[in-house]
Amino acid sequence: MIGLGSYAFFWQQSDRVPEPLTLRDTFAATRELDVDLFQICDHAPLETMSDAELRDAAAAARDLGLTIELGTKGVEPGRLARFLDLARVFDARLVRGMIVGANGRRPSLARAEVQLRAALPAYEAAGVTLALETYEQVATADLVGLVERVGSPRLGICLDPANVVARLEQPRECVERTAPHVRNVHVKDFAFDRQDGWVGFTYSGAPLGEGLHDYAHLLRTVRPRERDINEVVEHWLPWQGDAATTIRTERDWTRTTLEHLRSTP
Repeated sequence: MIGLGSYAFFWQQSDRVPEPLTLRDTFAATRELDVDLFQICDHAPLETMSDAELRDAAAAARDLGLTIELGTKGVEPGRLARFLDLARVFDARLVRGMIVGANGRRPSLARAEVQLRAALPAYEAAGVTLALETYEQVATADLVGLVERVGSPRLGICLDPANVVARLEQPRECVERTAPHVRNVHVKDFAFDRQDGWVGFTYSGAPLGEGLHDYAHLLRTVRPRERDINEVVEHWLPWQGDAATTIRTERDWTRTTLEHLRSTP
């Protein structure tokens, strides 16, 4: 499926706009764009909702015909167990994870392996996949090695080649190295722009197809559509100076990205 994630609504959900969207609002906006998948990713309010509120949100998603995925940070067994419970509430079949926790703590690879081995039997029993995202904090080769050592059929990689540029990795190499293990794709384009005075660069987002991301290469290499791997739209949109312009631009980028994905065989 092609889906939208929380980061496609980053500014629309933020406290910098007059009327931030709620989780249900993002569900409705996703449905209005004729999209069937939504990934609730790093959405802090999810972790403070009561059981009744969670059930109501899950029911709202089902009523709209949405498939839900979840996303969190950290691989501590307790955190992963909590998100497996949330996955059951939302009927989610995938949880995007990250080695580094929300508190910034980064376990050693050996420690992360121990934690994953403790958490994954429950995921395997539930039929839920944990997909660890490619990020600059962990070298892609190390992440692939970790996934291969653990060797669980329910452990894979969430591919976001934009992130690894920050550790001077090549996005194409990241795509090729991770391809056999990819279980989820984050779709965003990215570009460098010269700062004023030509004193350095800003690395940020771009509408899909207008930046440096060779998405056709990703499609050829990973084959997400042949392998039933969901493609989840995100953005790295800088603040555009005021709320109205930023909201309008964020929505435009979403429409542009969806049109690009839908027109690409």
